Amino acid sequence: MRVLMISKACVTAAYRTKLVLLNGYSDLAVGLVVPTRWGSLPFEADASDDKYPIYRVDIPLSGHNHFHWYPRLSRIIEEFRPDLLHIDEEPYSVVTWQALRIARRLGIPSLFFTWQNIYKNYPYPFSAMERYAHRYTVGAIAGNQEAEEILRHKQYRQPTVVIPQFGTDLSLFHPRDRAAIRSRYGVNGSFVVGYVGRLVEEKGIADLLTAMTPLLREDKEMGLVIVGRGPMADQVDHWKDQEHVGEQVTQVPWVASDAMGDVMNLMDVLVLPSRTTPRWKEQFGRVLTEAMASGDVVIGSDSGEIPHVIGDAGLVFPEGDAMALKAAIERLRREPEEFARLRRRGMERVGAQYTQDVIAQRTREFYHVLGGLTG
Repeated sequence: MRVLMISKACVTAAYRTKLVLLNGYSDLAVGLVVPTRWGSLPFEADASDDKYPIYRVDIPLSGHNHFHWYPRLSRIIEEFRPDLLHIDEEPYSVVTWQALRIARRLGIPSLFFTWQNIYKNYPYPFSAMERYAHRYTVGAIAGNQEAEEILRHKQYRQPTVVIPQFGTDLSLFHPRDRAAIRSRYGVNGSFVVGYVGRLVEEKGIADLLTAMTPLLREDKEMGLVIVGRGPMADQVDHWKDQEHVGEQVTQVPWVASDAMGDVMNLMDVLVLPSRTTPRWKEQFGRVLTEAMASGDVVIGSDSGEIPHVIGDAGLVFPEGDAMALKAAIERLRREPEEFARLRRRGMERVGAQYTQDVIAQRTREFYHVLGGLTG
């Protein structure tokens, strides 16, 4: 089966591992259409890029979700001549509408991908493009369970499957020499709690600081690492100084993607305390699987997909409940056997459900389901 994928996310080299794995199957030949850059991020070259066809295209409105499109796309599709077109975009995006019109003209079945886990009625023309995608695709991949439920609520009747967009790379995320890495980053504490992500209100940063304040005051062997940047960075600085916990707190504003494996080994516990807003809730929480693979125990709020990602391999607390978060951290601190059990379970869960290989295999299986329906 010949599949052509259109994906802006694949400007990041690590995400193209899925393409390498898909092309490793004897029954698949998968090509990629990708921008030369997405916003400020240029296409990251990789040694494996010669293993399959890649069409790099300069696109208008680069960095603008749902508005961009691809010049020369019709010519590329005609040249590759896929049996299935994989549009790695939301159904209401301009590029999805563009690609579907070309595919329909050429008689090529198509699928789209969706993360959208909040029911929304879009304004015209996005509502019309969504209806077009629902009518003329043969299947859809949802990145989380609620996104699949929304497709059904909107009367999408074609086959769907829940598969995260990309897997976790175990060659990058695995347990390492934590003492050496902590020394390099200047992290203090024998029990370290961490957060990795954007420093924005909806990520629950305020809840994390509220929970950690008494814990850091009472336990001088506890540390906190905050990795990321955003509008709440100044608030973190102010909190640290006001509560006199600066020696126990390490802030890392940014690291390269290939250093994230080390970052995940700075902490014993990773917290993702996201808060749902009227327009957003956690769609997956990739840091959870990366942390579990690295040997961290994870704690997450019950926003969006977080409880489904964690499963029985970590702790979940009600979003916005800082005291429940504090209690979860205390539990892991005082119960080493439970900590060790959840640590093992987390690594097992990622290996069984969230590796690059597992995601590629499940994607391949869905391709063949759709191929069997349309062949």
